[in-house]
Amino acid sequence: MSDAAFRELQRSFAALVASTAGPNLADTLADRAFDLFEANIDAQTAHLPALACAKGCPSCCALRVTATAPEIFLLARYIRQIDTRMAATALGSLARRVKLANRTTRGLGETERMALRQPCPFVVRGGCIIHAVRPLACRGHASFDRRACAQAMAGRDVEVPVSAPHVALRSLVQDSLRAALDSAGLASGLYELNQGLALALEDPKRESAWRRGEDSLAPARIEPAMAAQTDQVFWSRAAGDEAALRDEA
Repeated sequence: MSDAAFRELQRSFAALVASTAGPNLADTLADRAFDLFEANIDAQTAHLPALACAKGCPSCCALRVTATAPEIFLLARYIRQIDTRMAATALGSLARRVKLANRTTRGLGETERMALRQPCPFVVRGGCIIHAVRPLACRGHASFDRRACAQAMAGRDVEVPVSAPHVALRSLVQDSLRAALDSAGLASGLYELNQGLALALEDPKRESAWRRGEDSLAPARIEPAMAAQTDQVFWSRAAGDEAALRDEA
């Protein structure tokens, strides 16, 4: 991916920040990030074999997930909507599932998290109940070998063949979003998903505080050295020979 693509996306996100007022900001930014990823991933992976990822394979869902503030606030709103609609079902409260998962995983590094094998609170009967608004980290993690994924999560020393274009596109979209947030004076860090969601669900005012420039999810922030354990960047902005990205505005 080229520097030009990064700058183009950064300008696109910066324009959204400047033109979107009030409570719609997080949703608008996260929706655009997801749309950009989905609009471009097929073209970036057309030369690759079919992925092994499918519903009913939650092997990677025990990994630590990091996300930006807009992704977390959008997902928190989605969780509240689901809880409102499904209050009388056997599923129970998703917010409570997040809270319990956070108690178990808070502060753990990637190696400890994998050893614990704590399931994602959103995996229900083998499927992801928040799949429509899953974070970029989840969209950007794709494997060609389901058996290798299962073996890795079982603690075996195997190399999982992942799709580099998925990781690259996720990084491009997420990095350009973070750069635009930083330029606008908004907290642009990466946060551990369970803890970030627990904070956002516990106190909805954290979102308005974030829009005012506060790092309202700071307790869940993942420092760069720790984030690098999971958020590996496989793309070089100096390459410049990838297909042009489609901006699905």
